[in-house]
Amino acid sequence: MTTLITLLIFTGAFVAAAEYAWWGPQRRMRLEIDQRLRGLRVESGRRPESLLRQQQLPGVSFLSRLEMMKRLQAMIDQARLPYRAGNVITLSLLLLAASYLAPDAFSLFPFLTLKLLFAFGCSALPIVYIRTKRQRRMRQIEEMLPDAIDLFTRAMRAGHNIHSGLQVLAEETPEPLGGEFKKLVEDLALGSTVSAALHSLGDRVPLLDLRFFSTGVVLQRETGANIVTVMENLSAVIRERLQLRARLRAHTAQQRFSAGLLCGLPVATGVFFYFLRYDYISVLWLTPSGSRFLIYGVVSEIIGILVLRRVGSVRL
Repeated sequence: MTTLITLLIFTGAFVAAAEYAWWGPQRRMRLEIDQRLRGLRVESGRRPESLLRQQQLPGVSFLSRLEMMKRLQAMIDQARLPYRAGNVITLSLLLLAASYLAPDAFSLFPFLTLKLLFAFGCSALPIVYIRTKRQRRMRQIEEMLPDAIDLFTRAMRAGHNIHSGLQVLAEETPEPLGGEFKKLVEDLALGSTVSAALHSLGDRVPLLDLRFFSTGVVLQRETGANIVTVMENLSAVIRERLQLRARLRAHTAQQRFSAGLLCGLPVATGVFFYFLRYDYISVLWLTPSGSRFLIYGVVSEIIGILVLRRVGSVRL
């Protein structure tokens, strides 16, 4: 009964910290983006999907209809990984079961809460890997976007129309952004409208700057505005923001190192004493009072990491 209550307390604390540090800010950011773009949409109703052949999940299972599976599959596609959401979930469940049984086989963790923490941590590794690859790819695309906008601006100034300007982007822009523009040109070649193809590009690459680029192109087709001036201003704003982010990271390098040191020091100290002074640290899971202190320490460590991550992450 004590173990169940402890597990419930830990789960509640972890969910609250994740809501404060990750889920809440992401949800607010998505709502803000939707509100900004709602007034700029030029099409009403449901827009057509991409005309390119899309990879479908193998089989028609119940899991494929879940919103969680759709979001996971979208994250995998945005990371440009050849995985399916169902396979990733299956791998996570296998890792959960194996990592829960492995401590019993090797007598690693005599405490149930530690085994559960180890099992959940191992099961989350595939999701963390996909999320890391997606963030790295989105960062690369964001850094390449100003040069691509400048190339499109020069093509428009030279007398190209929008279709040929996008074709120039597809041919001259390096990966990973060039591949997305190639898909855009393929959509146009198969008969899709410019608006639908650009909206599909925004779904594949959910960056606010790229959505501004798509919106500028669509509005130019509708109103005949000076797209060269709009794109030049957009490119300048993106460059200034990236430079500000780089300067901010340089100025906060020492603080971020200190935060990482504070977060890793308890773990390193625990591993050190586990192998060198096992009798000294084993009191934390061999006695009831030590177990309570260990659970409190683990929960506090996780909450502290989430809070430091939230405080140290500045979105520009």
